[in-house]
Amino acid sequence: MLKRSPLHAFAPTDPDRLEGLAPIQRVCLALVFALAAVILCGWLIPSVGRHLPTGWSLMKANTAVLALLSAGSLGGTLPGRSDRTVTLSRWLGLAVSAVALSVLVEYVFGVSLGLDTLLAADALAAQPGRMAPQTATIFCLLGLLMATIRARKRLLSLVADVILFALCLMVLSVASGYIFGALRLFGTSLANRTSPQTLAVLVLLCFVAFLGRAGFGSFGILLGVGTGGRIARIASPIALTLPFVLGATMILMIRTGQIDLRYATAIIASIASMLAFGTVVVLARLIETQEAKIRDLSLRDGLTELYNRRGFYIHAEQALRLAQRSREPFSVLFIDLDNLKAVNDSLGHEAGSVFLREVSDLLRATFRSTEIMGRIGGDEFAVAIGCGKRNLETVALRLKLAASKQNSLPSRLYPFSFSLGSGTVDPDELQSLDDLLASADRAMYSEKLRNKVETLFSGARLQA
Repeated sequence: MLKRSPLHAFAPTDPDRLEGLAPIQRVCLALVFALAAVILCGWLIPSVGRHLPTGWSLMKANTAVLALLSAGSLGGTLPGRSDRTVTLSRWLGLAVSAVALSVLVEYVFGVSLGLDTLLAADALAAQPGRMAPQTATIFCLLGLLMATIRARKRLLSLVADVILFALCLMVLSVASGYIFGALRLFGTSLANRTSPQTLAVLVLLCFVAFLGRAGFGSFGILLGVGTGGRIARIASPIALTLPFVLGATMILMIRTGQIDLRYATAIIASIASMLAFGTVVVLARLIETQEAKIRDLSLRDGLTELYNRRGFYIHAEQALRLAQRSREPFSVLFIDLDNLKAVNDSLGHEAGSVFLREVSDLLRATFRSTEIMGRIGGDEFAVAIGCGKRNLETVALRLKLAASKQNSLPSRLYPFSFSLGSGTVDPDELQSLDDLLASADRAMYSEKLRNKVETLFSGARLQA
């Protein structure tokens, strides 16, 4: 048997969620195609470039080409694509990475490989046609990610997730350079930097790549259908935006002269601390709520939605201890169906399941929601009630009358028929729940035997 990769265990369990994200990815890729194609036309056709807004040429021709190739590669990895298309997309990704790597080689070794001006001269720039090193790094990572975007094997999947993490970090760093005015984060100079339009393209490509990779790697937790997915979707926007909002607020306060650095830092740190603490509390409450639901489901009978045997024991024992501590009476009513086997044999097991659900509805209609009701066997039910013998007899009579009323309806195919037994512990006694159930079980069998004897005698009198 093949072992499933722990990283793949985080992949979303609902494929419809991935299919639903495909239209968003297509829209983002269409925007990248449109912007990159217009700028590339501006470089290749001077008459088009003259009509473009000022600053369009900050996105170099080779940058526009890599954007188009990246969009094509990511489009080939969308859900529903053939294996051949996916393979072609991987080769496109490697080509993008190779071109971007050549730009980085030019920066590191101070050489020109001739690729920068292959499509357009760009004579006015200090380094003609060359994209910013940050842009080249992002395209290099993006190309490697596109080549491994559907990796599932443990080691390769881990490598792809690390590449995706580095890619997101680089894009955020360039974006933060614009937000906080940090020149070195988005280029070596104003003349050779990641332009705003290039940044917009990179953000869209990174977003599409992230969604594409999330279906296969550990980032799939963000698309998960369980508690972890819900928590991740709540916490991620806060974690990603809060530092930028607080940092921008602090810089704005300092630049406007409203407050000096020390006070701004103290205020922002206090706000960040309380917001982080509030987020932890909200997430903890959400986890606790989900855990309570899971615990409740594990204690419920799936057919009747009453407590199962384990759930009944847990809650009934708690109620019994509370009654003994308060010196109050406590009782257990044991209910055994007489005709479930006959219903299964004559009408089928589906009818038997319907019958059991109707019995549970009858119990819920007869007893209060604060009383503990459970299905503790195939055709056995139990109810724990905080009352003594006299009140318990009234409750049992009320159940029998409710069953008789239901049996009188013309639409009933099979009547409610059951034997009852009860056990009661007085305030001064220290019986266990097992003792109470055993006592109620004995009383129930006595009633069942008495009913059979009465049925036999009544049949004998009719024959006579």
